[in-house]
Amino acid sequence: MGHCATDAEFVSLKIAVLTVSDSRTEETDTSGQTLKERATKAGHEIVEKRIVIDDVYQLRSVVSQWIADDGVQVILVNGGTGLTGRDVTPQALTPLLDKHVPGFGELFRQVSFEEIKTSTVQSRAFAGLANGTLIFCLPGSPGGVRCAWDRILEAQLDNRTRPCNFIALLPRFMET
Repeated sequence: MGHCATDAEFVSLKIAVLTVSDSRTEETDTSGQTLKERATKAGHEIVEKRIVIDDVYQLRSVVSQWIADDGVQVILVNGGTGLTGRDVTPQALTPLLDKHVPGFGELFRQVSFEEIKTSTVQSRAFAGLANGTLIFCLPGSPGGVRCAWDRILEAQLDNRTRPCNFIALLPRFMET
């Protein structure tokens, strides 16, 4: 984790978790469960968790509803970021973004390289902002989810992380 300010009080976020898979069920969704457990352990509130098949329009429908919901501040999507024909998360969700956060995908592949070496080039992990909601799209593998949360998201979704974090910017995302 980054440097923490000891005098700041932790801010809990309202997080929705979406698993993109044609084959996983609630019982077999280890990646979605990992995100849910880690976010909860960090002090955040999981407001909804769903599984959606690899379908552009179903993905857009669910994520659009969450983007429009003031009760969702962060969306964590896992799955569908690879290169196979069924991997459609980037095509489905990038059109919904108001702003891209290219540094997330770049950093994810950098830290992932330490674990899986050159295989990280096959990841299309990305992040962005839509209607003031942070959206992070991660690989569907348990290792990829752990890497993203443990190495990037836990710190960036903690207002105590210094020198900066996403939470400090939340009130300013909708500025005009």
